[in-house]
Amino acid sequence: MSTEPYTAPVAQAPEAVVARLRSHGRALFWPTIALFASAFGTAYFYGQFAEPWQNIAVLAAGLLAVLLLWFVPLLRWLGRNYTITTRRLVLRTGFFVRVRQELLHSRGYDITVRRNGLQLIFRSGHVRINTGLEHPVVLKDVPRADLVQAALHDLMERSQNPIAARRQEEQSRADDATAVWGNR
Repeated sequence: MSTEPYTAPVAQAPEAVVARLRSHGRALFWPTIALFASAFGTAYFYGQFAEPWQNIAVLAAGLLAVLLLWFVPLLRWLGRNYTITTRRLVLRTGFFVRVRQELLHSRGYDITVRRNGLQLIFRSGHVRINTGLEHPVVLKDVPRADLVQAALHDLMERSQNPIAARRQEEQSRADDATAVWGNR
């Protein structure tokens, strides 16, 4: 039988969603241009040919162009989203075959933001999360990447394991004793 006093388990606050993210909407710019070009091209050339099969071929080519150049990129964009909660980061990819990956904030990780010139203008960027595994997790082209990085840092600090925090503090604390040649 244990002689230690009973301590009740600490109740944790319920998990709350902090943010839901997708890649920047700028990714749909060229597919939308292709949609308009396909629609205008199909409307212009439909009825220009004497043979009915040629007009049907124009419609089929227009529909195929819309499907491949606009609808497929739209599904890819809709199929990737990121959810940041108070306890974890959830990455979902795929539309027909869904893949879900979770990273707990309490595990700790390294966060880096990478931007190119266009992303600087739109304040977006790739948020790279190095978890210590072989391949880092990348949140591709998320809007307000700096804010996402700051939020992830804050959430990671808040959910850090108290035992691990104490160990880190003890390891970083300097000893009070002065080192003397050969003795302590």
